[in-house]
Amino acid sequence: MKTYVFIPARYGSSRLPGKPLKLINGLPMIQHVFDRVSLAKGIEAVYVATDDARIQTVVEAFGGKVVMTPPEAESGTDRIAQAAQQLGLDDEDLIINVQGDQPLIHPNAIEAVIAPFMAPDYDGSFEMSTLSFKIINEAEITSPKDVKLVTDINDFALYFSRATIPHGRDYWDHDSFKHLGVYAYTNRFVNRFNSLPMGRLEDIEKLEQLRALEFGHKIKVVESQWDSPEVDVPGDIEIMEALLNAGH
Repeated sequence: MKTYVFIPARYGSSRLPGKPLKLINGLPMIQHVFDRVSLAKGIEAVYVATDDARIQTVVEAFGGKVVMTPPEAESGTDRIAQAAQQLGLDDEDLIINVQGDQPLIHPNAIEAVIAPFMAPDYDGSFEMSTLSFKIINEAEITSPKDVKLVTDINDFALYFSRATIPHGRDYWDHDSFKHLGVYAYTNRFVNRFNSLPMGRLEDIEKLEQLRALEFGHKIKVVESQWDSPEVDVPGDIEIMEALLNAGH
């Protein structure tokens, strides 16, 4: 089993066009993501998967690897499946999907999402994992921008939602967890996932990971010690710069 990181990146964004190329402290956002994940241990290679020549040019200029994919890809996972096929990955190879709008992604978070597959007792009963982070900023509990998740007693995902889950009826003394947009899965599972139709809940919430749950696949959830905020609107750029300058 070899482990590869793919960063799906598209130029178009309704709220922030050209998002991967926006400068944060003088460097393109995609470069921050690429450089940080490249520091993770156990990674064979890191690729940006895109259909845009402007992104390709910038990534290659800073020495990154690019796989050009067809523009018809409907999701990041679809784009990764196409890139993995071009590279001829084996079914057992592990793919890490890191969103290109997470410039503060910590290398240790990449190692954490891989860990369940490397455990001595891994039995192949799941082929997908992701990360959670205990919410510190209470505003994120009710914000639809921040996706929440709940798990069973064995740390498998029960549901992901933009709504507040779990929602206490009579009291509120529990922790809430948000989902971080980092996934690990076998190449075999990526191809299987890519062959499934869009799920009903996926369409409602606009969360592609719900497709896996709707079709009966298990997602192992690892709690991360490192937050990975996303850039969605122009004001987020200044927030990221402030966090970077503070040592994040």
